[in-house]
Amino acid sequence: MTSAATFDNVEKTYKTGLFGRGGVPAVRGVSLDVPAGSVFGLLGPNRAGKTTLIKMLLSLAGPTAGRVTRLGEPVARRGTLARVGYMHENHAFPRYLSAREVLHFYGGLSGVPSADLPGRAAKLLDRVGLTDRDREPIQRFSKGMVQRLGLAQALMNDPDLLILDEPTEGLDLAGRQLLRDVVAESRAAKKTVVLVSHVLTEVEELCDELAVVVAGKVAYRGTLTALIGAAGSPRKSLEAALRPLYLQGGRP
Repeated sequence: MTSAATFDNVEKTYKTGLFGRGGVPAVRGVSLDVPAGSVFGLLGPNRAGKTTLIKMLLSLAGPTAGRVTRLGEPVARRGTLARVGYMHENHAFPRYLSAREVLHFYGGLSGVPSADLPGRAAKLLDRVGLTDRDREPIQRFSKGMVQRLGLAQALMNDPDLLILDEPTEGLDLAGRQLLRDVVAESRAAKKTVVLVSHVLTEVEELCDELAVVVAGKVAYRGTLTALIGAAGSPRKSLEAALRPLYLQGGRP
């Protein structure tokens, strides 16, 4: 398997109006691949179509046209979801559960054997720095603590494909370093990471390749080096390289 995910001429239109006669196009003819074993950035302005692409990759929405694959299989074959970890930017964990209970619950949903849940949960709670708060209801947690728990939840099934959606939102400096370490470990283990982020310093530090989506279309797909300037040529900042793509939809 050379690609962890592919989008082949994918379209997505959300129906609107009475009886769904109208429609709002969210994704328009997107074709891109996410190389297996890479750390891949997915960038774009708000309402560009990034969330829709992630939803299709997670089988939460189906394409109107085109084909999406996940870990070498069509996304309609949901068995591969057991090999995917997803960290959402806004977690909706039941607030009355403890951190330990959250990991047991979501680990079970991901197919982790029940006998393995206690040990794996304990190891991850220690990894994200929540061991001393593991039995408290998460309604007492700060946003950063919930974010750390979300990272642990995404790692419970030791995923081959890890999707991180604005993962540093609410994290302090130690939490951001933790995330960098997790990404580095995933890369070393030949796992695939998809990073959706507006924090450009993190994208530049962590990602091997990226795609920029603007108005539902791919405005750029390639390496960071090619986007911000190859060696020997004047080097732009990533923000400067992205600005014309975001604002005019052009190419660098």
